[in-house]
Amino acid sequence: MINRLNIIFLFIIIIMITLLSRVYFLSIKSNTYYEELSKRNYISRVQKIPVRGVIEDRHGKKLAVNQMGFSILIKPHLNSKKNKQKLEDALDLIVEHFPDIEKKKLLKTYNRKNSAYNHDFVKVVEYIPYQDFFPKYTLFSSKDSMKIESAVKRFYPYRKAASHVIGYVGKASRLDILKNELSAHNGIIGKNGLEKFYNDKLQGQIGYKDIKVNALNKEIAIIDEKEPSIDNSIKISLDIELQKYIQKIFGKRSGAIIVMDANNGEILSATSMPEFDNNIFASGISVKEWNIMRNDLNHPFTNKLINGLYPPGSIIKMGVALSFLENGIEDNYTINCSGSIRIGNRNFRCWKRFGHGKVDFRKAIRESCDDFFYKGSLRIGINKISQTLDKFGFGRQTGVDQVNEFFGVNPNKLWKEKKFKQPWYVGETVITSIGQGNMLVTPMQMARYTAFIATGKLPKPHFYKANYEEPEDLKMPEAQLNTLRRGMYDVIHHPKGTATKYVKTKIAIAGKTGTAQVVSIPQSEKVRMKESELKYFQRSHAWLTTYGPYKNPKYVVNVLVEHGGHGGSAAGEVVSKIYDKLYEMGYIKSRN
Repeated sequence: MINRLNIIFLFIIIIMITLLSRVYFLSIKSNTYYEELSKRNYISRVQKIPVRGVIEDRHGKKLAVNQMGFSILIKPHLNSKKNKQKLEDALDLIVEHFPDIEKKKLLKTYNRKNSAYNHDFVKVVEYIPYQDFFPKYTLFSSKDSMKIESAVKRFYPYRKAASHVIGYVGKASRLDILKNELSAHNGIIGKNGLEKFYNDKLQGQIGYKDIKVNALNKEIAIIDEKEPSIDNSIKISLDIELQKYIQKIFGKRSGAIIVMDANNGEILSATSMPEFDNNIFASGISVKEWNIMRNDLNHPFTNKLINGLYPPGSIIKMGVALSFLENGIEDNYTINCSGSIRIGNRNFRCWKRFGHGKVDFRKAIRESCDDFFYKGSLRIGINKISQTLDKFGFGRQTGVDQVNEFFGVNPNKLWKEKKFKQPWYVGETVITSIGQGNMLVTPMQMARYTAFIATGKLPKPHFYKANYEEPEDLKMPEAQLNTLRRGMYDVIHHPKGTATKYVKTKIAIAGKTGTAQVVSIPQSEKVRMKESELKYFQRSHAWLTTYGPYKNPKYVVNVLVEHGGHGGSAAGEVVSKIYDKLYEMGYIKSRN
């Protein structure tokens, strides 16, 4: 009997708790819920979109700006029989005043964006410049079937200058919008270069205004407001006047040129040739324009500074020499270069047919003796060479503030086993020691490495101060670096230096030439063909990497000329003019 009463009491208590919980929900919780719904009915939030920040060069010259204008929208659901004439009139009005706009395209755009579920005005014209549209603003805004909104278009005043570095904006895709909420409101997003790398900074933070409205949706009061961010601009290290000058003297050749502060990695100029006008993307590129540029064998769309992969040729020799010294080869190591070395069934030839005679470290750099590096590499092996070059950033990204930077290839035994499932051969060691074979680098990696040779510290290349990092001290013995530096000085100034005949600058500089073969030379070829005798796309790439002034290094100038042949003859004049310009512009104060 007692158990039954207990069960009845328990049942009554459960019912009471349930009823009290329901009363609490209806009186308290649901009140909060419906109050929130009520707020949504009478509070309207208006998003306030920030203006995209400006990109300036180091002297404040505008490299990427916003041009003001207008867009034209047409009322939805006008393509029915009843309203078709209103649509025709609206389209005819646009074409009458702006003849360059095609009516067929306008109608196609309207039909694509219009639907039974869409109740917003349909944007048919994205942008018309302010000066072109403003005189007609009153006419268009007076039409009930049309709506005029302010619009902004990205503009690059210097057009082809530094186009790869600056990058461009484009229409935000669905994937872009998923990753970046603000792009859904302004419709654009950085697609390349600095525009993409610093997109979050440049686009800023969205603001809003919460407005109290009545039953007729008329504004009664402003409840809350937050302004969009205005600190969206960036000032970069690039000097646009120097950039223009370098593009002018480089002419129509293909390649890459980097001028970088040797001490902190700040980039004054970075040119990937040929360049292209970024404004074609901001305005919308035609299929014809796209196909012409895409099929250009000189690859104008490729940012060769970070995405061009090339054999380094002889400019890798300073790094390989440091590996020799780091791995037990004596400072006074010498060899006798007779013009070739035989390994197995193959002759590995020095570029100088009858050899260089007795060669030490300094002479090996000065006269670019291949045989010196062949023989030294056989003593220490590819793995140790690869380990040393890894310290200098080869096979790794430099961290420069550009998107999709390539790693390059710093080959060794394990790399080949993983990639090709094949063993490493001795012959591959000797050709890698002179920057051929599987080794591939970017011009940005070479500029950074040259800065290390000049200063003893490895900087991080950058355009914007937010990407600066303290240069890395690799603890390389100064005496060893000085031996190589003297060899690089001789390259430019010694009678037998490989660039002496071609570099004529007022600044005392050090450098290294490189000739990176595109096609291999058959063993049957006794005398090497001249580069000028080869077809253009079979000619070697030409390197000349330098730093100056020699005694107090300030800047690295690294030049790559695609299919240019010999580094000194192809790039010597360009390098000379760049240093003279740096002196003229006040970047270099002392000639020594």
